[in-house]
Amino acid sequence: MIEIRRFSDNRGYLSVVEGEVDIPFEIKRIYYLYMVPEASRGSHAHKQLYQLMIATSGSVHVTLDDGRNKKTFVLDKPWKGLLVAPGLWRTLDDFSGGAVCLVLANNKYDAEDYIRDYNDFLKYKGL
Repeated sequence: MIEIRRFSDNRGYLSVVEGEVDIPFEIKRIYYLYMVPEASRGSHAHKQLYQLMIATSGSVHVTLDDGRNKKTFVLDKPWKGLLVAPGLWRTLDDFSGGAVCLVLANNKYDAEDYIRDYNDFLKYKGL
């Protein structure tokens, strides 16, 4: 988890994330998840992709799995982000009503970077 810079005055809050300043990568893609029904998202790993996940509204649970250990993070503050490195299986679930999860990524979409089968993920990790 990382703290995102934020500024406030009588007009409200402003949060800032700059690639290669606040996070250790250049931002090449931005996407967001919203209006997620009672379902899980993610359920894959990446070979090369770095991501910063931020719940800009509401909350979402992100479970990271390295093949041996799992840890669940609750994203529920727009000034907190979860930095996700390559080689971690990720699952996003328990989206609250109105939740929006913003994701900043270091590369454009590349289908070859995905590991979508958990057994293939374990093989990739050498487990």
